[in-house]
Amino acid sequence: MAISPKLIDQLLEDYQSPADLLGDDGLLQQLTKALLERALEGEITHHLGYKKHSPDGKNSGNSRNASATKTLKGKRGQIQIDVPRDRTSEFEPQIVKKRQTRFDGLDDKIISLYWRGMTTGEIQGHLEEIYGVEVSPSLISTLTDTVIEEVRAWHNRPLDAIYPILYLDALQVKVKSQGRVSNKAIYLAFGVNLSAMKEVLGMWASESEGAKFWLSVVTELKNRGVSDIYIACVDGLKGFPEAIEAVFPQTQVQLWLVHKVRHSLSYVASRDRKQVAVDLKGIYQAMTLEEAELKLEEFQQSWTQRYPLIAKSWKANWARVTPMFGFPEEIRRAI
Repeated sequence: MAISPKLIDQLLEDYQSPADLLGDDGLLQQLTKALLERALEGEITHHLGYKKHSPDGKNSGNSRNASATKTLKGKRGQIQIDVPRDRTSEFEPQIVKKRQTRFDGLDDKIISLYWRGMTTGEIQGHLEEIYGVEVSPSLISTLTDTVIEEVRAWHNRPLDAIYPILYLDALQVKVKSQGRVSNKAIYLAFGVNLSAMKEVLGMWASESEGAKFWLSVVTELKNRGVSDIYIACVDGLKGFPEAIEAVFPQTQVQLWLVHKVRHSLSYVASRDRKQVAVDLKGIYQAMTLEEAELKLEEFQQSWTQRYPLIAKSWKANWARVTPMFGFPEEIRRAI
């Protein structure tokens, strides 16, 4: 699992100088503190056998007993972390042991953990390297469940009521799971909110892309609080626009022009491709809907004998191609 460029951009949004990243209170120190404390919380959960605030801890004979502050020295200076304690003092933390005052090399090991994949065996090997002891698969599950719970909370979080623009697309990617690599369709939904900021609304995985699954995606978005979408940008998948309109009947659906042009050029011989692309550009870069319709007629007159299916396809999908002409140029570019 790789750290996404978008996440890195978000973390470095306020970056102005190297001290913001490498300083005593820089981003790497903050990440190290957060990851250590999360791992320690996973360890004590595994030790006690129940999660924080769980009623299972009542009358269990042992329970959490607040936390103690510990100062660690590393390559980038000192950090203070909160180490959880239990009432019987039986808890022996492993990632930061009792009386341990130095902690080096965490950054490289975490990067390696992301880089090498996420099978249980590989995670077990890396955690053994980090901890210096043999780590059981059940402890790995306890540690990773903490992260999974956060992912689930993010994926089920309430959304804004209105998104002026919604982008929907599926990417075909190779996914490694339990030692096997298979192709998956990763469904992506990200919108532009009323503050003009792009926001990832969710990600879903399926064996293949289909309009039926997209219907479940937009239904989930509505159940999470979305009441209106002004315009939805999608590819030319059959039944996709109808799936959106079934849940959001007032939404205008805009077909992605890059998909439309790519599909059109698939009919064209290499010697004509450059000129056909120029003529198509005249259609979708027209200033008004009337000019676009005129350019489409000119395109049909010029190319209908050689490539009759192109103009026919554009006319058949014209209602889905032209919603952008109802907006100013700046918004049209975003659409």
